[in-house]
Amino acid sequence: MGLRHIDGLRVGVFTAALLPALWLGYAFFTDRLGANPFEALTRSSGEWTLRFLLLTLAMSPLREAFGWRWPLRLRRMFGLYAFFYGLLHLTTYLWFDQFFDWPEIGRDILKRPFITAGMGALLILAALAATSNQAMMRRLGRRWKPLHRLVYPAVVLAVLHHFWLVKADLRWPAIYGIIAAGLLGWRLYRRYRRRGSPVVVRA
Repeated sequence: MGLRHIDGLRVGVFTAALLPALWLGYAFFTDRLGANPFEALTRSSGEWTLRFLLLTLAMSPLREAFGWRWPLRLRRMFGLYAFFYGLLHLTTYLWFDQFFDWPEIGRDILKRPFITAGMGALLILAALAATSNQAMMRRLGRRWKPLHRLVYPAVVLAVLHHFWLVKADLRWPAIYGIIAAGLLGWRLYRRYRRRGSPVVVRA
């Protein structure tokens, strides 16, 4: 795929990734989110956060499995969109659930495990988003890659947050969990193979 086609793909993906937020805003203000629009907005924004996180992790396996270059060009965009939807998810919680009652929010974070996990995941995403540009890559040097490997615990925390939040139908939390386990397991297997590969000395 040529550079021009990749740029076109990025524009298309950028636009498509914004559509869920536009739809949620439209549905919220036109009263299309059901009997509890605040809960629906919070739930949907959280699910899109997790979906974009999983898409971010899926780019490297796609690159290696099929030899495509374009997945790595989209990885940062998906990561930033995960942070964007995470911020939207957090805003709905702070506004509609807690009404910006900061002492109560602090107690909620400490007392409710799913809130703790969600906040932890979002803090990691904030750090990754703030250091995702080329300037920060140059500034951090060798520390950049270890920092951005924190996306793995962020995904685990996000899956736990979603699993603990859903109280009735656990099918989707289970599906997300299986996908996350597969993507993380692929990385562990790949790392194991690299460590176990014999060193070839060429004459």
